[in-house]
Amino acid sequence: MNDTVLQEPDFVLDCRIDSDKKSLTAAALAFIYLTILFGNFLVILVILLNHQLQTPMFFYVGALSVVDIVNSSTLIPQMICALLLKGSVVPNHVCLMLNAIVGYMEVLVCLILALMAYDRYVAVLNPLRYPSIITNKTVFAVLLLFNGIGIIGEIPFIIFAKELPFCNIDVLPFCYCEYATMVRIACTDDPKYLLSLFLVTVVLGTGPLTMILFSYGKIAHAVLKIPSSEGKSKLYNTCVTQLLVIGTQFGPLMIYYMLPATGIEFSTAEYNTMFLLSNAIPPMLNPIIYSFRNQEIKKSISKLFTGKRTVAQIGAKK
Repeated sequence: MNDTVLQEPDFVLDCRIDSDKKSLTAAALAFIYLTILFGNFLVILVILLNHQLQTPMFFYVGALSVVDIVNSSTLIPQMICALLLKGSVVPNHVCLMLNAIVGYMEVLVCLILALMAYDRYVAVLNPLRYPSIITNKTVFAVLLLFNGIGIIGEIPFIIFAKELPFCNIDVLPFCYCEYATMVRIACTDDPKYLLSLFLVTVVLGTGPLTMILFSYGKIAHAVLKIPSSEGKSKLYNTCVTQLLVIGTQFGPLMIYYMLPATGIEFSTAEYNTMFLLSNAIPPMLNPIIYSFRNQEIKKSISKLFTGKRTVAQIGAKK
C-alpha cells in the first residue's frame, strides 16, 4: 500500500514534554517573553528620547533590540500555545511564514553582533580613525545590506519547504514550525534539503562568528599589553561578558542547524532545549549586557522613570 503524499499540509505541533512539566515550561517562557519585551522596549525608548545616544554603537544596540523583539514575538507565543493547547494546528502558509521570519531574524542577529565586534575593534585599535570609518550613514547602509542578506538567505528554505513531500504525516514533534524538523518528518531522503541548511549556516553563521572572535582576540591582545589591573578589568568589561552571550547565541544555533546534515540526530527534548537557548535566552540577556551596564543608558533610564535631569543636562541648560 502506497503512502499518500500530502501537498502543503497543515501542521499539528506536538511539544513532546511531560504533561506535568508543560504548565511550568509555559510559565517560564511567558516570564522570559515579558522580560524580553520590557528590557528591549526600554532600550529602544531611551535611545529614541536621548539624542546623545543616537550614535553608531547605540544604533547597533537599538537594531539588536528590534530584532530580538520581533524574533521572540514570532517564536515564544507559538511555543506557549503548542504547550497549552493539545494538537495545536498551524496552517501551512503560516508555518512557512513564521519559520522564514525566525530564520531571517537569526541571520540579522549574527550579522549585527559581528558588526558590533568590528566597531569595538576599530574603536580600540584605531581610535583616531574611528569617527571617519564608523559613521551613522555607514551604519544605516550596512544594516540595510544585512536585511538584504537575511532575505536572500531565507529564499532556499522557503522554496524547499514548499516542495517537501509528506506521507500521511503532518505532526511536527516540536513546539514550533521549524525547517529542520519538517525535513525530518518528510518522506524524502534527498540530501539537498539539509545540505542547504548546512551551507547557509556555515556562511552566515561561521562567517560572523569568525569576525567576532578575530575582533575580540585583537582587542584582548591590545588591552593585555596595558600593565595594570585597569587593563584587565577593561578587557573583562569589553569582551568576556559579551562573548558569553555570543556563545549562548551561536553555540546551540550552529549545533542545531549544522549537525543534522552530517547524520547526527538529537532527541526532541534536546532539539527543543537548543532552540530555546539560542532564541530565547540571548534576547533576555542582551539589554543587560549591551545596555544596562552602560552609564549613559542608566542615566537615561533613571531620567525616564524619575523625571530628573542629569548633571550634564542641567549644566548644558545653564
